[in-house]
Amino acid sequence: MTMRIRIGLAVSLWAFTALPLLAQETDAATVRKLEEKWADSYKHRQIDILSSLLAEDFIITVEDGSTYSKIGYISHSADGSTRVQVSEFTDMKVRMHGNTAIVIGAYHERGESGGKSYDYRDRFTDVWMKVAGKWQVVASQYSTPVKQ
Repeated sequence: MTMRIRIGLAVSLWAFTALPLLAQETDAATVRKLEEKWADSYKHRQIDILSSLLAEDFIITVEDGSTYSKIGYISHSADGSTRVQVSEFTDMKVRMHGNTAIVIGAYHERGESGGKSYDYRDRFTDVWMKVAGKWQVVASQYSTPVKQ
């Protein structure tokens, strides 16, 4: 086997194994940025951005077990009686499974609703899917950690 063929085989093997991993890392970084964009657009009530990030069949389950569709979540987000001052993630991890991303982490939100201050600290799981080259969140679940 000539040196040229060996180099060609080595490069082909590297491309076959490394490129999918690089694509997953890139997709994970993209989803992480979209999570931040979601939090920022929620905080600033940028409904057009929120709408673009949520799949048409989006569903969210909140702390009390209530569920909301895309329309319900956007209606809640547009409510002018709530002022979000802090909307931030910590301990965020993105796990890639092909065209699906599972995001877990901690969420902190502070603000004022109906003239009363609030401060929430939750755990969350978001499911994103890449369809036709575009990432959208299809499901979200928030829960309040049990204090020990």
